[in-house]
Amino acid sequence: MSYHNLEDLEVYQLAESFSDEIWFIVNGWDYFAKDTVGKQIVRSADSISANIAEGYGRFHYKENRNFCYSAGDQ
Repeated sequence: MSYHNLEDLEVYQLAESFSDEIWFIVNGWDYFAKDTVGKQIVRSADSISANIAEGYGRFHYKENRNFCYSAGDQ
């Protein structure tokens, strides 16, 4: 299967949905929780799709694989 657009990738769509859900959950927390652990969780969730996007734009398979591996570490 050939993908012409990053947004066509199911894994990217799932990562974006996950990130949106985390933002929604953390937004309901009190200030202290948001300011301490909330910011870290949101950044981590956002970096999953960011790593997938960066790997998608790489020319070599090995580079792409490394970014996808990093996305899974989050």
